[in-house]
Amino acid sequence: MAKQTAKNTKSIEETLWDSANKLRGTVESSEYKHVVLALIFLKFTSDKFEERRQELVAEGKDKYLEMPEFYNMKNVFFLAEESRWSYIIANAKQNDISLKIDTALHTVEKNNASLKGALPDNYFSRLNMDVSKLAALLDTINNIDTLKDKQQDIVGRVYEYFLSKFALAEGKGKGEFYTPKSIVNLIAEMIEPYKGVIYDPACGSGGMFVQSMKFIQSHHGNTKDISIYGQEYTNTTYKLAKMNLAIRGISANLGAVAADTFAKDQHPDLKADFIMANPPFNQKDWRASDELTDDPRWKGYDLPPTSNANYAWILNMASKLSENGVAGFILANGALSGGGEEYKIRKKLIENGVVEAVVILPRSMFYTTDISVTLWILNNNKTERVVKHPDETRNYRNRKDEILFMDLREIGEPFEKKFTQFSEDHIKEIAGTYHTWQQKNSNYKDIPEYCYSATLENVKSKDYSLVPSKYIEFVNRDENIDFDDKMKSLQAEFTELLKAEESSKKDLMNVFKELGYGIKL
Repeated sequence: MAKQTAKNTKSIEETLWDSANKLRGTVESSEYKHVVLALIFLKFTSDKFEERRQELVAEGKDKYLEMPEFYNMKNVFFLAEESRWSYIIANAKQNDISLKIDTALHTVEKNNASLKGALPDNYFSRLNMDVSKLAALLDTINNIDTLKDKQQDIVGRVYEYFLSKFALAEGKGKGEFYTPKSIVNLIAEMIEPYKGVIYDPACGSGGMFVQSMKFIQSHHGNTKDISIYGQEYTNTTYKLAKMNLAIRGISANLGAVAADTFAKDQHPDLKADFIMANPPFNQKDWRASDELTDDPRWKGYDLPPTSNANYAWILNMASKLSENGVAGFILANGALSGGGEEYKIRKKLIENGVVEAVVILPRSMFYTTDISVTLWILNNNKTERVVKHPDETRNYRNRKDEILFMDLREIGEPFEKKFTQFSEDHIKEIAGTYHTWQQKNSNYKDIPEYCYSATLENVKSKDYSLVPSKYIEFVNRDENIDFDDKMKSLQAEFTELLKAEESSKKDLMNVFKELGYGIKL
């Protein structure tokens, strides 16, 4: 039964994607995700509103039908008449439908304080879209019953599917609002954000937060034990994040406006228990040479260079970790061995015992770049202690002077033909290795080409390089190859290939011969 539901949902997603694609030509590809996601948001909030309205009627509370408080108390947004989906659909084929959608979004935002700054402002009117194509898209979205199966989180899945597809469609240099789901899942399973404050300094569309909530739910935790803080620089992505979280009922503090995390830190006094992030890779000129020189986030470390923001992101996160805080974030591989100020900061981080794990990911995991990237884990408390989670107890050992290196470049499965992702089994195995290494009385072992537990002395001897291949044992498979056996194997393979080629050649010549156009060689 469950499989049947999933299949139907996929069909909805694909149908929607096809419908969205019809907007190509009338709307720039970088724009139409905002069109589609805003409409899905409107449909979902309207369905929730109508459901709550029917509840009030059934309870004999008709006199409260127009009072927002009776909707807000159930985490439902109150919608004025002109904001309701039924009103939009009734006017779908009118020439001023774009204006009506803008009015609907504006009114929803005005009447619900938590959505302030989240929804597109006069967006549809400015795009000058073809009315018939917009009406067709509205019709497709109208066929989605967003409340049909609440266990399946249909809207959340559609939203995630679209964010992923838009990131894929926009390709290199764009799609920076989205971190591939399997990477986010891996980070969540490794740092285990069960309880406390979660922060993402470059939150994109909010995927890290969504996955944190899913992690808690799947591990029998309580989502009310979590507070979410984030920041996003790009205004349209900031709105995407607010919509993405609102549609899933997740409350978060993303700051009053979209803003640069370095120039205008929206959470200067925050101490986070968990940080999950995928900041921009190798960001240049992130500050002028005379700016942010005495920023408290760099206290105790050298000033991050203006030429690359990688270590500014690291120090921003390190400075915001609570006493027991853990951070999992993605950076370009260059940060593992950079010189100059980067070397000095990295050396200090290692000597301070903050770096817990360095994990090389496979290539082609990101839609926006094919460069190889690294998952860093920072941990402010690597001492021996016992931590009880709802479904797990961790008996951590003292690993203050150790770093776990992992190489995942040979792990993964194909995704969308040219990309790689981790399966659930991969994530379980990788996170399992990491947690086994962290704990007392475990059966952790270094495994060639996969993982290695390095001591501080090991790392010093490599001049504080964090490149995993300097530590993880490499297996030279060529060393034990029998030349004669290998050549015989190749001989057999090529014999079969050449026979097959000869057979195909004969078949092709026979076909031409039967047609009366024999080929002479």
